[in-house]
Amino acid sequence: MDVLSSLGDGFLVALTFQNLALALLGCLLGTIMGALPGLGPSNGVAILIPLAFTLGLGPTPALILLTSVYYGAMYGGRISSILLNIPGDEPAMMTCLDGYPMARKGQAGQALALSGLASFVGAFFATWGLVFLAPQLVKVALLFGPAEYFALFVLAFATLGGISSTNQAKSAFAAALGLGLAMIGVDTQTGVPRFTFGEVHLYDGIDFLVAIVGLFALSEVFIFLEHRGTDKDASTGPKMEIGRIVPPWSMIRSCIPTMGRTSILGFIAGVLPGAGASLGSFISYSMEKRLVDRKNTFGTGDPRGVAAPETGNNAAAGGALVPMLALGVPGSGTTAVLLAVLLALNITPGPLLFTQNPDVVWGLIAALFIGNFMLLLLNIPMVGLFTRVLMVPPRILMPIVAMISFVGIYGISGSTFDLVVMILFGIGGWVLRKLDVPLVPIILGTLLGNEMEVNMRRAVNISDGDYTVLFGSPLTILLWTIAIVGFVVPMVSGKLLKRRMQLARTSGDEADLVD
Repeated sequence: MDVLSSLGDGFLVALTFQNLALALLGCLLGTIMGALPGLGPSNGVAILIPLAFTLGLGPTPALILLTSVYYGAMYGGRISSILLNIPGDEPAMMTCLDGYPMARKGQAGQALALSGLASFVGAFFATWGLVFLAPQLVKVALLFGPAEYFALFVLAFATLGGISSTNQAKSAFAAALGLGLAMIGVDTQTGVPRFTFGEVHLYDGIDFLVAIVGLFALSEVFIFLEHRGTDKDASTGPKMEIGRIVPPWSMIRSCIPTMGRTSILGFIAGVLPGAGASLGSFISYSMEKRLVDRKNTFGTGDPRGVAAPETGNNAAAGGALVPMLALGVPGSGTTAVLLAVLLALNITPGPLLFTQNPDVVWGLIAALFIGNFMLLLLNIPMVGLFTRVLMVPPRILMPIVAMISFVGIYGISGSTFDLVVMILFGIGGWVLRKLDVPLVPIILGTLLGNEMEVNMRRAVNISDGDYTVLFGSPLTILLWTIAIVGFVVPMVSGKLLKRRMQLARTSGDEADLVD
């Protein structure tokens, strides 16, 4: 009952005019960004971070805006998947398999409405899971000491990128690069400048907001400039009519068991550190295909093949918030970006968040419930409006992204040095993306590097210099074991999973050509 009482207090925070308006704005912008192929939730949230700080929002309103963008982008990714057979982001790839064939059959509107309903069910279930699971996880986290936290940070680095990782060596390199960036600045224990090269601006270290906006938002602009004129023009828009929007009850009824099963499966995938929405989408689709596809209709426009991945990836998106809020360890790439926002607002995620800042965490959770209903109401009657977003040419969109990045970062710090650093991070992000080096471990290293170092030093000092303390308790041994397994297993299974996802999509494309 304490949980429900706290949730009630959260609704008092969320149901103010400002927070409702920010939730609506975030849902709208998130859906638009999710619909645009290539942006996705991580880039969407990163692009709007400067806006949140420029508006001078407090911790709760800023988080409500950005998490609404996060949820909205997860909704919006299905639009280009269904209409153009181009996934808005990686989790939406599985939606192409049955969504696009449904659109080819003249059921584009029904597929969009059904996917919106499935997204709502998955996100709604995940938010309830967040309500009840996160406080329980906090009780476990209170048992952690410095050695356990160090092992937990190692676990986060080892598993981020999760089972769908294609190259663990590149992930490890990115994490090491992020940890190196975290070392820049004055050492908090000795007062000695490290890697500053005499530059006074670097004494406080690298501002991770500058790094995030540069790596995600600005690198997207450089990618566009590189491929200018070679990609398909987004102004060509959807290739088919939307048709009837409201799906028949028989179609919805057939998908209800699917949505129930995949909500649970997706949420579990989201709670696992590093697994994220891509895994939730894939295993949800795969499980449903094995359970209910008796007539081999999956891949040919089966509504259950649309409901399964959309429910799974939205449930996983909510599940990824659980370890971020309760442990301070992001469960996905987007929650790593949200973690940076919390730290920039002087809010420390982890076990004490629920006691020190209950208005922030419970106001956020209440806003997620409200945002889900807003997204459901936006995504069904306004389907036609969101599909027009696909007609916005990149040559118009990308200058807006660059403008928000520069104005926002300068508005936060008032420093031209930070603008230069942001440009350097943008160039670095562009190079790393060309080399297929993941960017999220870099951000995670920058965010958690100092805390990881502090906990390691504290554990070693307590044990009088005995480094075996880092492996000395059953809990640390368990965390180290999970970290090693989480790092080694994707070397084999990650490539296999990626290959199966690609084969599934290729077979779906071939079936469309036959039709």
